[in-house]
Amino acid sequence: MAKFEFKLPKMGESVAEATITNWLKEVGDTIEADEAVLEIATDKVDSEIPSEVDGVLIEKLFNVDDVVQVGQTIAIIEIEGKDESDQPIEITSEEPAEAMVEEVEETVLEAKQAAVSTPQDFSDSTRFYSPLVKNIAREEGISVGELEQVEGSGKEGRVTKSDILDYVKNRSSQPVTASKETQKVEPLPQAPQAPVSVSGEDEIIEMSRMGKMIAHHMVQNNLTSAHVQSFIEVDVTNIWNWRNKHKASFEKREGEKLTFTPIFMEAIAKAIKDFPMVNVSVDGDKIIKRKNINIGMAAALPDGNLIVPVIKNADRLNLVGMAKAVNDLASRSRQNKLKPDDIQGGTYTVTNVGTFGSIMGTPIINQPQVAILALGAIRKVPAVIETPEGDFIGIRNKMFLSHSYDHRVVNGALGGQFVQRVAQYLEAFDKNRDI
Repeated sequence: MAKFEFKLPKMGESVAEATITNWLKEVGDTIEADEAVLEIATDKVDSEIPSEVDGVLIEKLFNVDDVVQVGQTIAIIEIEGKDESDQPIEITSEEPAEAMVEEVEETVLEAKQAAVSTPQDFSDSTRFYSPLVKNIAREEGISVGELEQVEGSGKEGRVTKSDILDYVKNRSSQPVTASKETQKVEPLPQAPQAPVSVSGEDEIIEMSRMGKMIAHHMVQNNLTSAHVQSFIEVDVTNIWNWRNKHKASFEKREGEKLTFTPIFMEAIAKAIKDFPMVNVSVDGDKIIKRKNINIGMAAALPDGNLIVPVIKNADRLNLVGMAKAVNDLASRSRQNKLKPDDIQGGTYTVTNVGTFGSIMGTPIINQPQVAILALGAIRKVPAVIETPEGDFIGIRNKMFLSHSYDHRVVNGALGGQFVQRVAQYLEAFDKNRDI
């Protein structure tokens, strides 16, 4: 019999770690290929991790609530075949031997510290900390509150091993509270939360893990981007009538419902091609111009939270392909069946506030993007209709588009021209178009 190392797979370009939330298999259980072994949670989405092989689970290397890095072995599965553990190992890494030794030493240090660590409650924290960082904090007597003040140099501001060791080294010589002179040049901290009084009749509801992450993400988005909004009203009467005419035949032919969303997404993708500078990200003093147009669409989850699955290469889809992509992502969002890759790589986001009856909104930009468009409710309103014979009052179907953009890189002219171009594409929709 051979032993197979079951590793945490790559789950998207920005996902480096995940928290184990539930083991679906126990030691001794038989596992089939593609059968889910455990459930994990990232700061974006929950997911099941399937096995790559048939075999028997003989060892679990992590427990529920442990944080595991991508590529790390999380379990051992016994499979049919010759055990190759005695075979020589071929080193293919291009890293120097010293770097490999340092990595091994860090892994050993983490294991030793995990064995002697004492319990500490990190549940109230909205930041992710690796097991190594947590254990160093415990051994050095660093409280969770104090750890929250440590500035992280890792991806998305996460605290690394070097960050916390540097903090420990300088801890005795530097006060915890920064001086007034230092505060002048550092980023402004979040405003302290006002004290909340609770009476005996009030109900206290604990925020879910995802709720905490969303709250933290929203605050960081507001602190990062200089939000500006532009609004425009659009006449979508042609689209309204065209959809009503074709929705039954479309569903019969394609097996898919025809909603307004794919029509709007098609126009937005075309406008992004016309104004590619709204399809960028900011990295320090540099602007990253995205090659692909990947449009995120905010969708509601069963627990009331929102998630943003992404339509990849949206500009390459025709209306039928766009409708299928929108329906698939919306359906899997409602069923909690999104995969981590489904929510990665977005370059622009659209949110439909009209679903809840709102005629317009001021959406928060989804970092690291620089713009987001809110679709308002479609309403029948009296409007002036211009004709060669003169102006008349008629009933039209209209909606508001609300465009939020980051004024650091998108000025008012660009932000306004972009949303105007979306409106022009929607109003020029061919009511005689085939599908």
